[in-house]
Amino acid sequence: MTSPSSSHPPAATSASADPSVPSAPFTRSGTSVVIVGAGPAGLTVANVLRAAGVDCVLLEAESREFIERRPRAGFIEEWAVRALARQGLAGGLLERAETQAEFEFRFGGERHAIRTARLSGRRHFVYPQPLLVSDLLASYVEGAGGEARFGVRDVRLHDVEGSAPAVSYRDPVTGERYRLDCDIIVGADGARGVCRAAIPAERAVITRYDHGVAWLAVLAQAPPSADGVVFGIHERGLGAHMARSREITRYYLEVPSGDDAGDWPDERVWEELHIRLAARGARPLTEGPLSEKTVLDMHNYVVEPMAYGRLYLAGDAAHLVAPIAAKGMNLAINDALLLGEALIARSKGDDRGLAGYSEACLRRVWQYLEFSQWLSEVLHGASSGDRFRAGTASARLRRLLGSESAAKAFAGLYIGEESDL
Repeated sequence: MTSPSSSHPPAATSASADPSVPSAPFTRSGTSVVIVGAGPAGLTVANVLRAAGVDCVLLEAESREFIERRPRAGFIEEWAVRALARQGLAGGLLERAETQAEFEFRFGGERHAIRTARLSGRRHFVYPQPLLVSDLLASYVEGAGGEARFGVRDVRLHDVEGSAPAVSYRDPVTGERYRLDCDIIVGADGARGVCRAAIPAERAVITRYDHGVAWLAVLAQAPPSADGVVFGIHERGLGAHMARSREITRYYLEVPSGDDAGDWPDERVWEELHIRLAARGARPLTEGPLSEKTVLDMHNYVVEPMAYGRLYLAGDAAHLVAPIAAKGMNLAINDALLLGEALIARSKGDDRGLAGYSEACLRRVWQYLEFSQWLSEVLHGASSGDRFRAGTASARLRRLLGSESAAKAFAGLYIGEESDL
């Protein structure tokens, strides 16, 4: 077992026989599964495997301290919470998370509530990703004695299509190279990681969709100004409010693609939020210091299949869903649970789960992408400068607000369902 500060077990040192590994000596050891990336996907897989007695090692490029405070998503769907609970991984979440049962659209100076819990029978759990990551790390490292190595550098994948896959990396302190021989590699290192890049272009199809807008994401050190999520639809652009805790609020502003966070001083951010979220009867916004500003281009991509040889992608390494409908972390959890179960079955001689892994994940991925695109048109139509898009977005809103059946269908997709759709 390694300590949380990343120590590495001694092993015999030898020269490399793999031409893709540097010729300098390296320390060599082995395990069943190497997991690259300690986000929700990688950590969930690691916990599931550890509980089932399947050997694994977790590699992460950042420090433990960094990933436990890195700002990320905060909405977890109820089916995902129940699935984590069945694995014994939702203790902190169930104890500390807030739940949300409705949200509202604001447009034309009016407020329009969508009571998602009543319509769907399910709720959103609000639990910032850093808290979930901390819980999963504690469960894996301290609770189960799992092996995690942080701050690794120059990660490389070897013989992914062959019979002897491996992952090598360099220790950030000593500069020494390590090589982990394994049976399976789990690529959960995100959109810019090495795992997705290890798949040859001719062996996967990457589908990308650009929404043509960007969002400025800000984190306000201020209590929420509404009970839940608010989407302000305005001709100047979307404004959104999302409660994170009783002291922290996430806000989004639609901004032109190409804008930089430096273009948006605090005063300008608050001025636009006041305009775009204004509505009769709404509580005034509570202002506070903005601790984070990031411009996010709203785009999606999907890698098909989510597997190549002995490499299996999960989470953002396999698909990216713009944060329009808060689906990304939920898809990562779904991938991880399916992959964990498939790897456990493989350890018992059953490869059917791995063979069907990509197809099973992609059913939910495409459903969530379709919903995200639909909601994007609703949220951005008024500011598009296109009368057709603005008109159809308005028609969608009227149907959603005026039809119980349309509202129920929307709520089911917004909250998510247990099945893989």
